[in-house]
Amino acid sequence: MPYAKERKEAVLAKPMPPHNRTVADVAREEGISSATLYNWREEAREQGRLLPAHASEPEGWSARDKFNAVLETASLSESELAEYCRQRGLYPEQNRRWRSACEGANDHADAAERQRRQAVKAEKARSRELERELKRKDAALAETAALLTLRKKADAIRGEGEDA
Repeated sequence: MPYAKERKEAVLAKPMPPHNRTVADVAREEGISSATLYNWREEAREQGRLLPAHASEPEGWSARDKFNAVLETASLSESELAEYCRQRGLYPEQNRRWRSACEGANDHADAAERQRRQAVKAEKARSRELERELKRKDAALAETAALLTLRKKADAIRGEGEDA
């Protein structure tokens, strides 16, 4: 049985601040299965709406939910931000902190990428050095083998074999 869009919106608002009701409570109260409510919430989240999985404490929100909150508030003035935060049970300072974390997120990735590139570069240099050393030792071994072969041939020519 399809539900009206307005009804869905009203039901989805109940687990959000300031109500902060659990999905199970809303499901019992509305006579809708909790699986349906979870599906509605997931559909709304996929459309970019901020519907945290754990609405009780904003600091417990997932990184995705915090990022969505930052996106929603990016263009708001201070007074609009304050109103937004009041409606969702946030503090403007939390939003500023999340924004700062989002802005710095790529810095960590860039630093990790630089570190990885440096490690690869060092490993290549080590590999080249080991290859040079291996070539030098192979050449020395080949020279030693050639000298031993020549010595055996010289001994054989002189008649000084291993039997003597």
